[in-house]
Amino acid sequence: MKSFTNTRVYLLKGSVLAVCAVGVLGLVGCSAPSQTGESVQASANSVSIKIDGSSTVYPISDAIAKEYLKTNGSKAQIDVQFSGTRAGFNKFCTGETDISDASRPILLRELEVCVKSGVAFIEIPIAFDALTIAVNPKNDWATDITIDELKTMWEPLADGKIKNWNQIRASYPNRPLKLWGAGKDSGTYEYFNEAVIGNPEASRSDYTGSEDDNAIAQGIEQDPGALGYLPYAYYEANQQRLKALAIDSGRGSVLPARQSVEKAEYQPFARPLFIYVNAKAAQEKPALKAFVEYYLTHAGRVSTTVGYIPLPAEGYRLATIQFTRGEIGTVFEGISQPNVTIAELLRRQAVFQLSETRPGEQ
Repeated sequence: MKSFTNTRVYLLKGSVLAVCAVGVLGLVGCSAPSQTGESVQASANSVSIKIDGSSTVYPISDAIAKEYLKTNGSKAQIDVQFSGTRAGFNKFCTGETDISDASRPILLRELEVCVKSGVAFIEIPIAFDALTIAVNPKNDWATDITIDELKTMWEPLADGKIKNWNQIRASYPNRPLKLWGAGKDSGTYEYFNEAVIGNPEASRSDYTGSEDDNAIAQGIEQDPGALGYLPYAYYEANQQRLKALAIDSGRGSVLPARQSVEKAEYQPFARPLFIYVNAKAAQEKPALKAFVEYYLTHAGRVSTTVGYIPLPAEGYRLATIQFTRGEIGTVFEGISQPNVTIAELLRRQAVFQLSETRPGEQ
């Protein structure tokens, strides 16, 4: 069995970069959110499938795990937790988990840990999010916001200086501004900072951060002067208690919605969501393989149910082929990439499928 010891960057057809592993093993024979993670199980002495990572993706994985066990009478124990995308990859890339939920693609630093630990992975897009900027419903002065205004609020230079709403827009009242957002272990933290400030690690520090998106929703609900960002599913589950702001990125104000994401109008806050599957574990654990196959079959329906935007049928077809073939690696470049549309994601998937250069065929 070949080892997973180094990486190379392949230039695939269509000029899409994919960071892939060399000499990895393929898969032989493969054909309202709660506040805490939980262990979904059917038997105390059954095979364990461990899932951790993004709180954004957690509602999808948790719902599918519960449905899978109920529908199939599986004897697997499926432990679904969330600790944030970054923390989840830290566990996944050292072999502690079988599936890592992620609200952004794997980064180069994480890929390097996977390589060092011999963890080959299959990257599977499962849905799209409309990252939502929300305020308290008692906020009667703000209905939209620009990316530049968000930068004024959130850039490191705002620390201790930008404290009131009228510092954002002159027409806003002189009222205290209370900010809520993702914690530093969250992929949402990195994505938001990259999209707004241009640096995934750059953010003001004097805000209330959490990897628990329910806590962010509750914080905004309790303060008329609050503003925060959170995944669309958590906004939708709390929309009677929150108000979404339309985003103006230079082409007019657009509210978060399935239609605006599908039409590539809600930019730069429409983003793909992923699960990363340990390729060796999927080969060695029939229960894991069966669960991922079920996941791919039902991800579109369940994503819609919990409040996200499903991929087109072609996206799930391509992802199923990728898992069946055991195609490891990422179609991204190991960096945070805002502004990826559904069409662009499908193009990258298709190019990866058509590439003449595949891991394991060197």
